[in-house]
Amino acid sequence: VQLQASGGGLVQAGGSLILSCAASGSINSITAMAWYRQAPGRQRELVARIFSGGTIYYIESVKGRFTISGDSAKRTVHLQMNSLKPEDTAVYYCNVDGHNDRGIFGSWGQGTLVTVSS
Repeated sequence: VQLQASGGGLVQAGGSLILSCAASGSINSITAMAWYRQAPGRQRELVARIFSGGTIYYIESVKGRFTISGDSAKRTVHLQMNSLKPEDTAVYYCNVDGHNDRGIFGSWGQGTLVTVSS
């Protein structure tokens, strides 16, 4: 399973960006889709996750500003990021968990850089 992420870039504080990720390959079902991020010198952290049943999780720092949406049938996940802050600067990674003919899989995208200037 391959993931292709896009949408990162440079934006001023207070601005918006939307990240997109598309999955391809052998997929029978998707359990969850998520966005993680990793800032310089910090560990990768989960930003938002959407489960196939519709449950959504956000880390506290992005609640009210970020919105995750996913379409299992289209194998896409998006992250709408509003009111961006310099502390949101990081490489963002998409992640998809699911099942295929080989069993359970968990795949990562290549990462897309988001830079928020103050």
